[in-house]
Amino acid sequence: MGGLKGKAGATERALLLPRLYFQHFTSTSFLVERGGGDVAAFLVGFPSQTEPETAYVHFVGVDPVLHGQGLGRVLYRTFFELARSHGRRYVHCITSPENAASQAFHTRLGFAASPVKPDYDGPGFDRVAFTIDLSAQ
Repeated sequence: MGGLKGKAGATERALLLPRLYFQHFTSTSFLVERGGGDVAAFLVGFPSQTEPETAYVHFVGVDPVLHGQGLGRVLYRTFFELARSHGRRYVHCITSPENAASQAFHTRLGFAASPVKPDYDGPGFDRVAFTIDLSAQ
């Protein structure tokens, strides 16, 4: 239960998505709903305020039942177009070193991965950082 890293992982993921992201980044984030209004997939992203050539994807999620159907790819491609329209050349994102599926997905999309960055999000929260150059796409 709870997916990657069990209940602790589910709690960690929930903490990464406070309501403020959906309130303040509505125009640069995307939501895919099923017919009944249930969330099927989402991407929360935004242009960097400090790096004028960069956009950042904070969190992406796809219902595990829908994995492999292209929803994540469509969300990212849509965000890439939005980032380009805002004059951004690079998109950055991160994932945990344990999340091999996420790492493989981002690599297939064309992202370059960093080595593991120890304590990136605080003590014990190592991350792998990804960058894609949109001008090469």
